[in-house]
Parts: sequence; C-alpha cells; structure tokens
Amino acid sequence: MFRLLIHWLISATAVYVTANMLSGITVRSFGAALIVALVLGLVNVLIKPVLVFFSIPALVLTLGLFMLVINALMLMLAAWLVDGFAVASFWWAVLGSLCISLVAWLMSAVLNI
Repeated sequence: MFRLLIHWLISATAVYVTANMLSGITVRSFGAALIVALVLGLVNVLIKPVLVFFSIPALVLTLGLFMLVINALMLMLAAWLVDGFAVASFWWAVLGSLCISLVAWLMSAVLNI
C-alpha cells in the first residue's frame, strides 16, 4: 500500500513539474496534480488496454510509435475529466506525456523504487 502511495506521489510530481516546464499544459495546484495522477492511473488501467488491443495493427505498422498517440489521448482525456488541468492541443499532449513519463522514470530511478 505504501508503494502505491509513493508511485501516486511520483506521478503527481511528474505532472506538476511537466506543467511548470511546458507552456501548453497547465495545472492549478499540486492538489489538482494529485487528482490528475489518480485519474491518469485509472484511465491507464481501464481504458488504455482496450485502445491498445484495438490498435494492434497500427502499433505493428508503426513499430510501436502509435503508443505516443494513445498516451497523448489518455492525457487529453484526463484534462477533459479534471477541473484545473488543461492541455492546449494534441501536440502538447504528446510532448506532455513524454515529459511526464521521463520525469516519473527519473524520480523512480533516483528513489530506487
């Protein structure tokens, strides 16, 4: 349970840092970033597998690069669901999803989680 809480905090921090780095992504506060991290986690568990399954031909054809599109769509869905979090466009969502992943990965590596 503690490990899940740490991952949630890492994701929220990654969202907050990304929003401060990119002008096309805004988050109102760290509390909103916590909610965004929770919503992103739920969306990635419930909706993303269905999208990945139905887009297997596109994933094979693009050698997996279509996952960038899926991740961007998940971030845009989270922005649509959470008040206080906004993504300006699809391309900001692509860049934001890459940035969030990179920051979360770096934080997990530093914290050895």
